[in-house]
Amino acid sequence: MIESLWTALQYDFMQNALIAGFLVSIACGLIGSFVVINRMVFISGGIAHAAYGGIGLGYYFQFNPLWGAIAFSFVMSLAMGWVACHSQQRSDTLIGVMWALGMAIGVMLIDLTKGYKADVSSYLFGSILTVPRQDLWMMAGLDCLIIILLFLFYKEFLAISFDPIYATTRNLPVDFLYLTLVAAIALTVVMVMQLVGLIMVIALLSIPAAIAGQYVRDVPQMMLLATALGMVFCGLGLALSYGFNLSSGATIILVASISYLISLGIKLKF
Repeated sequence: MIESLWTALQYDFMQNALIAGFLVSIACGLIGSFVVINRMVFISGGIAHAAYGGIGLGYYFQFNPLWGAIAFSFVMSLAMGWVACHSQQRSDTLIGVMWALGMAIGVMLIDLTKGYKADVSSYLFGSILTVPRQDLWMMAGLDCLIIILLFLFYKEFLAISFDPIYATTRNLPVDFLYLTLVAAIALTVVMVMQLVGLIMVIALLSIPAAIAGQYVRDVPQMMLLATALGMVFCGLGLALSYGFNLSSGATIILVASISYLISLGIKLKF
């Protein structure tokens, strides 16, 4: 199996898949840590599923569905973030409605699009083995954008994450910072979507950070550990999927989920 995997790494598609997994792990480690700290998994899931509306727009108007997903998820993330900030009592219901609306728009537009739509399922279930070289550059660019955002607003993000009341008394623009964080989640969601699909985005975004959060309390350490775990999950998942002829995205999530359960068991026992 190791020999055959080494042989597979000689091919461009396998190299691209491994690089994509590492690039996505960086975004998930950085932003996923804030998702876990702020308990924003539900909003992240809403953004992920609403992004399907952008995919539908891309198919219907004949442009790259990935760019449609970026634009649509960005707009929907701001809407969901605003609802979470200003409608606390019914925010989960309204976010659920927007989640369903995005999916419905995507399905409807794809149905209305004429012609054969072969790769629609790849956006739902992932297609890490078919990530082209140009998409790797886009992922690297999104990673850089996320790193710049964290460099500029790291302390402010910490303030609104751990003590929003204190942040308000310090005259920090809490709503703006929260919406900026949600927009960064949207960018990360689009990256993860290419690897494991919209259905399993939440797992790769939250599991590495959730495991890291069980063992470290310092946020930078949590980010580094979550990034490293994401890379391990992607690498091991790719190896197992190649060796046993399994779906790559599902195998990566399976490895991550089993690791989380093992980690949780160890933490509860000791």
